[in-house]
Amino acid sequence: GEFFTALVITLFVLIAEVLEGMTVQRGRRAIRDLLEELPREVSVRRAGAVQVVAIDAITVGEAILVNPGGHVPVDGVVIAGHSFVDESRITGESMPVEKMVGTPVYAGSLNQSGVLEVRAEHIGRDTSYGKIIEAVERAERARAPVQRLADRLAGYVVYFALGAALLTFLLTRDVRSTIAVIIVAGACGIAAARLGAIVKGGVHLETLSRVDTVILDKTGTLTVGQPEVQRIVPRAGVTADEVLAVAATAEVRSEHPLGQAIVAYAHANGCAVVEPQRFAYTPGKGIAASLDGADIVVGNRAWMADYQVDVPPDLAVGALGAGADVLVARHGHVVGHIVIADTIRPEAQHAIAGLTALGVQTLLLTGDTRAVAEAVGRQLGIGGIEAGLLPEQKRARVRSLVTTGRIVAMVGDGMNDAPALAEASVGVAMGSGTDVARESANVVLLGNDLTRFVETVVLARRTRGIIWQNFVGTLAVDALGVGLAAFGLLGPLFAAFLHVASELTFILNAARLLPSRRAAPVGVPAPTQREGLCGVGRPERGSRVI
Repeated sequence: GEFFTALVITLFVLIAEVLEGMTVQRGRRAIRDLLEELPREVSVRRAGAVQVVAIDAITVGEAILVNPGGHVPVDGVVIAGHSFVDESRITGESMPVEKMVGTPVYAGSLNQSGVLEVRAEHIGRDTSYGKIIEAVERAERARAPVQRLADRLAGYVVYFALGAALLTFLLTRDVRSTIAVIIVAGACGIAAARLGAIVKGGVHLETLSRVDTVILDKTGTLTVGQPEVQRIVPRAGVTADEVLAVAATAEVRSEHPLGQAIVAYAHANGCAVVEPQRFAYTPGKGIAASLDGADIVVGNRAWMADYQVDVPPDLAVGALGAGADVLVARHGHVVGHIVIADTIRPEAQHAIAGLTALGVQTLLLTGDTRAVAEAVGRQLGIGGIEAGLLPEQKRARVRSLVTTGRIVAMVGDGMNDAPALAEASVGVAMGSGTDVARESANVVLLGNDLTRFVETVVLARRTRGIIWQNFVGTLAVDALGVGLAAFGLLGPLFAAFLHVASELTFILNAARLLPSRRAAPVGVPAPTQREGLCGVGRPERGSRVI
């Protein structure tokens, strides 16, 4: 006859089920969106003509045409055309990769400029893109040991509640006391405070408190994911302004991402960019141009050798190691070189130092080249560096650490990080990351600030102490409540009141973790000005206005 009590209990149980269902559906929707990013129809060369067919109708060995701005639908090899392809979502390569005849391409990568004709070698689920989706689905289905432990403990609580209720009924024959025992023993989860991050459940915060290894992706996590001019190194007797002006003139018509970075840098520094009178581009080497009778050559060492331009030994090309070196020559002589690389996030070094101070081991896993990875890792003080890894290799590396007993947090932002995020003890996604990365992760950072992750680890360790206090308190309240209810001293409504009152007490205890209001985020430098090239003041790199 306790209809009101029954309705209240049923309401909260249903709400919990609905919330759980919504979370699962969001994850499935993210995976479905991944599949929908690939084109539904593709252009195929058949019988000497180009036909538009459904993506499911293509077969291995066919020639696929990929237009500028389109996603590559298959894994294959370029058989005609030239372009630049963004592979950051697949391999983690920070710079767009130049594609010409004979070079491989991956499904899911974005064609940026010219038309490519690709011979399909792997299609559908056999592509690198399909394997990423399959890995995420497989990892989502697999239950972590901590989840199985939580389920087992929850089962014990159920058995305890039912056993105590049955014993109460056999001894007292009082249905109301029996119901009260079940209600008071139905302990619920405790809310935890969140600081600069979204934590998808208390179990992940608890696991985060025990993390001893943090694996970081490079592109988009430690760096901003956009190539920028890092340094201009002029030859003796030449100014940086001259080197920039010469390079920008040659690159102003270029579609190469490095060339566009040079032109953008020139515009940002107020340098006048003059159109060349002659322009020629050779894939994989560089540009030859002329202006007012002066021959200009911009490119790599091989390109300089083709034009019999000697690179002086005093020009330390490649010394920085963290980016691409673009040599600039005029009148047959090198005037300097420009270093272009992905920019490291301003708070990254502070975050790595914070993790080291907590006794946490750091490891960099990236699909980028070893030279770039080692340069970034050394600059930030990261303990271990592994480069040239595909998504499945990242996932396997994370799994190997987890199976050896390490408590691993994986921090990433791209679709290529999603399998590793799902495999880790705790997956942490950057706020600007892809939908599938955020859905595969257990923690999502707000504002892409890595110092927030360090603060969240500190908070998790404090939370662990609060959890144990609340856990002991819950057992004490349940034991007292069950005893009172069993002897008929506590009715169903009073049992519900005791349950709610105790839970409120525990939540207030957890509220001690809430941070105080601060004027500005930790680790964010104040905006400063410095004199830029060409006499124009510009903000210091990495500064932010609060």
